[in-house]
Amino acid sequence: MRVNIVDIINKNIQEGILRIDQKVIRQIEYLAPENPTLPYILPGFVDAHVHIESSMLTPSQFARLAVVHGTVATVSDPHEIANVLGVDGVKYMIEDGRRVPFKFCFGAPSCVPATIFETAGAVIDPELVGRLLAMDEIGYLAEVMNFPGVLHHDPDMMAKIDWAKYHNKVIDGHAPGLRGDAAEKYAGLGISTDHECFTYEEAKEKIGYGVKILIREGSAARNFDALIPLISEFPDKIMFCSDDKHPDSLVEGHINLLVKRALSLGYNIWDVLLAACINPVIHYRLPVGLLRVNDPADYILVDNLTDFNILETWLNGELVAENGITKLPDLRSGHPNKFSCTAKIASDFNYPTKKPSSEVRVIEALEGQLITNELILEAKRTGQSLVSDTERDVLKLIVLNRYENAKPAIAFIRNFGLKHGAIASSVAHDSHNIICVGCDDESIALAVNLIIEEKGGISAVGESEEHLLPLPIAGLMSDLDGYQVAATYTGMDSFAKTRLGSSLKSPFMTLSFMALLVIPSLKLSDKGLFNGEKFEFVPSSI
Repeated sequence: MRVNIVDIINKNIQEGILRIDQKVIRQIEYLAPENPTLPYILPGFVDAHVHIESSMLTPSQFARLAVVHGTVATVSDPHEIANVLGVDGVKYMIEDGRRVPFKFCFGAPSCVPATIFETAGAVIDPELVGRLLAMDEIGYLAEVMNFPGVLHHDPDMMAKIDWAKYHNKVIDGHAPGLRGDAAEKYAGLGISTDHECFTYEEAKEKIGYGVKILIREGSAARNFDALIPLISEFPDKIMFCSDDKHPDSLVEGHINLLVKRALSLGYNIWDVLLAACINPVIHYRLPVGLLRVNDPADYILVDNLTDFNILETWLNGELVAENGITKLPDLRSGHPNKFSCTAKIASDFNYPTKKPSSEVRVIEALEGQLITNELILEAKRTGQSLVSDTERDVLKLIVLNRYENAKPAIAFIRNFGLKHGAIASSVAHDSHNIICVGCDDESIALAVNLIIEEKGGISAVGESEEHLLPLPIAGLMSDLDGYQVAATYTGMDSFAKTRLGSSLKSPFMTLSFMALLVIPSLKLSDKGLFNGEKFEFVPSSI
């Protein structure tokens, strides 16, 4: 077939023919200048940092949806399942990913557990990290979130970094807001990337320290607008990533949407495609073809270089998607899990107080951000208990240990906007205990118990209705058809917003990050309210 061959590396487009044999490009014959009436062939898109688990899909199901949008590979941190199942969880992701031709590059999780201030299901110590990094299937040391440990030369953290250097594997960073001498020291110890920058100034400074910047646009955290100007100044230092992608937004699009968005803003097409297709492959040494002779036959066909409508996606010479339809198989898998807590009653979520003051620390959730603010507000009091206040949007937030029976941690949160009921999830970064926000203790208990009964899932209750998406694999994923999972999730998301009143664009995704202690400033673990700037517990009541 004659096509327009887009040579991103040499910034050239010519009409030509590719000859493929045994999954490899054997010859590229250039015939004439660009012919706008023909489709364009170019390397596929790569998500430079994603937690597959956040899609609530197994790797093989994730791939079915991603290839439709021209994605051929991901740099995937299995940190979430590792915090539940340890090394066995990482191996599960590798094995499931092998069942499809999609190219997953999995990392060795560096922070399991993420902190000592929460209960996780597993520990991956330096020795186990070293064993993972020795595997061919493991391409890098995944995001080093414990940047205070790096800066203070924590022996455990430094040993993991040393293992990555020993095996000549890339080291991924994670240092939101880190600036100045501390950021330079962090980068100087071998950290090569950061996907947590939320200002242009922070990202530009880190580039100066030798760090490559991943522009993140996911379902909850969105930094594209702030960071995209960097692509003109530092085209070889930029990649695109989603980090966390819920199933409904994955159905809508993936890295292709960032490409189209950048082009619509007037950014140079070669710079954009370098970030989307080339830079991740080179940086992570991915086995992904870049449309060169003797490369794997991995590529996409698009109708034009403005709309970028994906006509076909090919992997290893196999057609895996065509005109919006996936051709990858719908596969089932086993359901490894770790879930031991038992059903609760409403009184378990009571917040008693004997203090005369009702002032409390309140987590302020922010739209499109993982960071939060700390507010000091007056909580609503009923008798000797503090309760949710729907009129002032100060709602009760709970985190419940899912690995053993324990009392829930209780705090208060603002900006979810619920007027009725509760929403809950066993997807709660990083340890994935049960997290719930609700308007009353009865609704909280009902939402939590739906998840406990299924040993994982997301739930929404209220208005005399109960909704549940079971996630039987580690309490994080479903192996059902990805489009079916996305449809169920979309319905629950709509219910939370239109019927329960949530004002957030992605209430379940935002909820999942309210236990993420390594992102400032105020979060809740199963052990209590935590200040992510001081890295210490703080009392909820003032």
